[in-house]
Amino acid sequence: MNAAYIVGSFDAAELAFLLFFGFFVALVFYLNRESRREGYPLEEEETGKVLPGSLFDGDKKSFQLPNGRGTYVPEDVERDDINVPGVQAFKAAGAPWVPTGDAMKDGMGPAAFANRAKYPDVTFDGRPRIVPIADSHELIVSPQDPQLIGWPVVGADGANAGKVTDIWVDQAEHLIRYLEVETNSGKKVLAPMAVAVVHGNSLLGKVLPTTNHDEPKFVEIDAITAAQFEDVPALETAGIITRYEEDRIQAYFGGGYMYATPERSEAWI
Repeated sequence: MNAAYIVGSFDAAELAFLLFFGFFVALVFYLNRESRREGYPLEEEETGKVLPGSLFDGDKKSFQLPNGRGTYVPEDVERDDINVPGVQAFKAAGAPWVPTGDAMKDGMGPAAFANRAKYPDVTFDGRPRIVPIADSHELIVSPQDPQLIGWPVVGADGANAGKVTDIWVDQAEHLIRYLEVETNSGKKVLAPMAVAVVHGNSLLGKVLPTTNHDEPKFVEIDAITAAQFEDVPALETAGIITRYEEDRIQAYFGGGYMYATPERSEAWI
């Protein structure tokens, strides 16, 4: 008797091939279903009509989040608004959109934002991650560095936008994330530190060789004009910034580099 045979003429090589073929087909189904957890079933762009699904469409997937937040299913969150406040430059599917209102407020182009969760980002031990420096875990600005509180803030047009009233720090990264600015009308808003430039003759505790002793001390934020500070998205709760508010603020200032002045949105050539 030939030891290669298992049952009649069905041999080990054929069994291995069939097992591999079945595994490969199952793998293709699995990977395609996993790749369609979010954004499916498809919808028509103009009407919003849901298109028929397929065998490759996966079920909703829940994610267990830390700090008692429970589970998160992508389709259960608030969906983005598809009513774009703009018109296409010309009749074509890929034509660019031209804003019809205030692009920075409406979230057009570089000012676009996501509907992130409306609770603050937290550290590994559950504390709010980004807080005013007085509420942080013993974080301070080095005495050798500019303290910034009380310094005037200047916008892209060179006009005074207000003054710095507080510093918001990242307790996980030990970085300055935002400067709290009190505008000329008394409104308090946050400006990302990434778009701020500190001017003055006192840097790192000494006068730099290239600076003038009489150089004024101020913070320049050239992303937006002084008047546009009044429309920066405000915080719903004092002393707390949510992930949604972070995205709105970052998007507003980011959009300013294209939409703050008419010249910025024009072609360079």
